[in-house]
Amino acid sequence: MHPTPYESDADWQLLQDELRRLAQAELLPRFRHVTAEKKADGSLLTEADGAMQRACQRFLHDNWPQLAFVGEESTPAAQQAALQSDTGCWVLDPLDGTTNFAHGCPLFATSLALVQGGEVVLGLVYDPVRDELFTARKGQGATLNDTPIRVNTAVDQLKETLALIDFKRLPKPLAARLATEAPYASQRNIGAVVLDWCWIAAGRAEIYAHGGQGLWDYAAGHLILHEAGGVSATLDGEAVFNGTLNKRSAVAAASPELLQQFLALAADV
Repeated sequence: MHPTPYESDADWQLLQDELRRLAQAELLPRFRHVTAEKKADGSLLTEADGAMQRACQRFLHDNWPQLAFVGEESTPAAQQAALQSDTGCWVLDPLDGTTNFAHGCPLFATSLALVQGGEVVLGLVYDPVRDELFTARKGQGATLNDTPIRVNTAVDQLKETLALIDFKRLPKPLAARLATEAPYASQRNIGAVVLDWCWIAAGRAEIYAHGGQGLWDYAAGHLILHEAGGVSATLDGEAVFNGTLNKRSAVAAASPELLQQFLALAADV
C-alpha cells in the first residue's frame, strides 16, 4: 500500500506542491470571471468549486487510491460512506469563501484534511491570493509557507482581543449580546471559515466564534490551530471534531483562559 502524506515526508511535500498548483490553476483564473448559482441551502456555488474538487479528487485518487474521499460538493450518501472507510479519507473544501469569490472579494481558500483512525492527522489550507499555505501534521506543529507558527499568547483577557465573529450563524441572543455589548477590543468577519481557524493559529486574532460549520470547513483548520498551540470547543463545551458530518458550533482561542472566558459569556446569555 502506498504510504500516505502523514507517513511519508516525500508524499507530504508532493501534496503541498500540488494543492498549491491546482488552486492557482483552477481558482485564480476564474476569480472575478465567474457567475454563481444558489444551492438548496441558499449558499452559492461557482464553476470554480466543481473544477477544483474534480481536479483534487483525481490527483488524490491517482496517488493514494486506498483512501476514500469526502468533498463538500459530493452527495450526502457518498460523504457518509467515505467517512466510514477503514483506511481513512480525505476531507476537501475546494473553495471556502465562495460568496467572497463570487463578489470579487479576495478572501477565500482551499482546505484539505486526512482523517484516519477517528482523528484528523494532517491538514492544509491554501490561500491562493496571498500565496499562503498553512499546514500541520498531528504532533509535528503548524507552519505557514514552511515557517512554524504559534498563536498569540500575549493577550489573556477577552476584552483585549481581536475577535473573528460570524454573527449570521450564532444563536440570535448571543449574536445580539456580542453586537451590542462587545466583550472584545475589536471584531472582524472575513467570510472564509477555513481562514478564520488559520488566522487564529498564526496570531492574527485571538478568539473566533461560529454557530455551525461542516466537517470540510473545520477539519484542516482545527488541526492547524491545535498544532499551533490554540484550543477550541463547541458553544456547549464539547470537542469540535467528533468524527461525524453533523454541523458543529465552534469557538477557537489562543489560550484556555480566553476560551473559558468566551464560553462563560455565551452560557450567560
